[in-house]
Amino acid sequence: MDSLSFTGFVGILDPPRPGVTESIDTLYGSQVALKMVTGDSKETAIAIASRLGIYAQGSRALSGEDVEDLDIMKLSGIIHQVSVFYRASPRHKLKIVKALQANGLVVGMTGDGVNDAVALKTADIGIAMGKTGTDVSKEAADMILVNDDFVTIMAAIEEGKAIFYNIKNFVRFQLSTSIAALSLIALSTLLQFPNPLNAMQILWINIIMDGPPAQSLGVEPVDKDVIRQPPRRVKDPMITRPLIINVIMSACIIVCGTLWVFWREMQDNIITPRDTTMTFTCFVFFDMFNALSSRSQTKSIFSIGFFTNRMFLYAVGGSIMGQMMVIYFPPLQRVFQTEALSIFDLIFLIMLTSSVFVVSEIKKLVQRKLDRRYALNMPYDFEYV
Repeated sequence: MDSLSFTGFVGILDPPRPGVTESIDTLYGSQVALKMVTGDSKETAIAIASRLGIYAQGSRALSGEDVEDLDIMKLSGIIHQVSVFYRASPRHKLKIVKALQANGLVVGMTGDGVNDAVALKTADIGIAMGKTGTDVSKEAADMILVNDDFVTIMAAIEEGKAIFYNIKNFVRFQLSTSIAALSLIALSTLLQFPNPLNAMQILWINIIMDGPPAQSLGVEPVDKDVIRQPPRRVKDPMITRPLIINVIMSACIIVCGTLWVFWREMQDNIITPRDTTMTFTCFVFFDMFNALSSRSQTKSIFSIGFFTNRMFLYAVGGSIMGQMMVIYFPPLQRVFQTEALSIFDLIFLIMLTSSVFVVSEIKKLVQRKLDRRYALNMPYDFEYV
């Protein structure tokens, strides 16, 4: 040692990957809590967590020995205050997962080693590393990060939320149109009206309900703000009270508007092909505007954009072209028992049927204002970890 000369220190820094800090901020903004579990020392763990925004002043850090000494119930009572676990081993990961689940939280756990398999299997969403992860951890996991990048987790959350909201949009359109079709026939019978639609027309409406317009709602592009939406509780049903209100509201407008057109056309108490054609076309146009309003439960179509979902445009355009052929193409006129309508009839129907879209947009506007007011008074709570 006496022959050595001190020349200086060499520091090695392994910085976070690009985009990780921004992803963590976004997840915190969407009420997703993050815990860092590492085998590093306390000082190193806190330094990294502070750099990422996971550890802040007032947060707690627990060692693996502390986790070992606490039972699951005691750990679950303080775990919401802890953001960093240091000198932790795979068995501590399992205990941490169980403590979080004891608080009713949905837990996602990352891991790459053989010993992480139990914690990955116990977690609600086990996430294994694709490059550095072992085969055992990949088998136990529910999701594999092919590029070992944390940002990918946020992309997966975003895609999952988008799929869920698209399913809700699809359900809203299907339920509202189905209820409207059944109510139209039922009310006509109760009011002792003649049947406003014949069998072929009802079949055509069913094709439109279950066909391209409905399917295109399932491929609505991912909303850039969906990641900022708070997570829903696991036990919450898909068909919620706001969805039921939207369904009933749309169905009532469709039924009332269609029945009014049928009553208006049947003033002479004689049913003609024109009467049923007006009623039939009225219902189909209501369907198209209802599908347009169903593209989002909260956002206005003007903020989403009319042309962001090309599949929807093709589906609605094809359905309208099909309806025009049913009205104006002689062979189909005979099959569906329709007759040609004037341009003034079409303008009248478009103005009337757009009411379901206008009312829906007004309701969304009011709901957004109420939600913003509620969000200001809502306590900050985490449901997912």
